[in-house]
Amino acid sequence: MTLVVIGPVTDDLIVIGDVESHKIGGATYFQSFVFEEFYEDYLAIVNCSSKDLVEDFPNIDKVKVILKEDTHFFINRYPDKDDLDVREQLSNFPNIPILESDLEGILPENIDAFVLNPLNRYDFPKQTVEYLKTFEVPIFMSIQGFLRVPGVEVNGNYAIKLDNFDELTGILSGADAIFLDEGEESIIGMGYDVDEVIITNGSHGSRIVGDDEIRIEAVKCDNVVDTTGCGDTYMAAYISQKLSHKSSVIAGNFASSIASKKIENIGPYNFKS
Repeated sequence: MTLVVIGPVTDDLIVIGDVESHKIGGATYFQSFVFEEFYEDYLAIVNCSSKDLVEDFPNIDKVKVILKEDTHFFINRYPDKDDLDVREQLSNFPNIPILESDLEGILPENIDAFVLNPLNRYDFPKQTVEYLKTFEVPIFMSIQGFLRVPGVEVNGNYAIKLDNFDELTGILSGADAIFLDEGEESIIGMGYDVDEVIITNGSHGSRIVGDDEIRIEAVKCDNVVDTTGCGDTYMAAYISQKLSHKSSVIAGNFASSIASKKIENIGPYNFKS
């Protein structure tokens, strides 16, 4: 059985204070490093314009590329290097949806679960999500991308605006868990037909809302270096434990610990350290 993780790989510019660096990114990229250690039977499916973009994945034998005419590009700017909870983002907002026809023929025969990682509203049309639901396996979704629409144009890229939309209720219906942050929760609310809602809040910890609400403390990190991908890392660590039949409390505390280790280094979680 295989965990199938789907979503764009990105070409990113990271700006921390006055220091710039170019990185590969995207939720599926960051999550693959966590799954490589804690849930080895996974397959990452990404959409982008070049297969060269997957060379930095931890195991390229576990990556399949859906070639499109464009690639997601993000500028992640942290204006205060001493407060990495504050991030400004721009994106090119490519319209390169992952379609049912893209996935037919590349999905494994036996699937444990799906993880959906949209980076903007174009990535997973409702028809694609409905197709994945027909497999009748657990589905975990990151919410952020579904809410992203272009805002003000800045030098050819766009500020990221978050906005709810009517189809979201149907898209999320039946999911085992959805992941979002406090700001996104304030936009969409909590009234969805899902088993769990996991709400992250950076250094202030997270909440897991199911039958009850569980509060998870953030694991203190004295050497905060790079928070890009921290939420994606948390999500993957949480899913790895839930699929191993751990409780939500155990999964949340484990995810908090792994996310804390990730931010001590530039780039994704370093499973070899």
